[in-house]
Amino acid sequence: MQTVQIGKRGTVVIPAKMRKRYNFDEGGAMLIEEREDGILLRPAVTTPVEAEIYTPERLAEFFLNNVLTKEGYLEARKDVELMGINPDSIDHLRWPE
Repeated sequence: MQTVQIGKRGTVVIPAKMRKRYNFDEGGAMLIEEREDGILLRPAVTTPVEAEIYTPERLAEFFLNNVLTKEGYLEARKDVELMGINPDSIDHLRWPE
């Protein structure tokens, strides 16, 4: 067990030996989970996805279908329009008016 200090903006420096052991690399993703006795940090397994492999229409479909609120849906429609695509031309579930 090792004591570390919390810096400005909540930064915590994880000792180099632990970063190496758990593959915490600079810029890497990690998960933080609240537990009854504290918090748990662990590396997040991510697979890089390059936007270039998806067509703009496919990205628009992702944007429109992966919203949780009506406000999010309306924002996604604006984003799709900024891509130069008519949201109504994309197959997706529409939020009721």
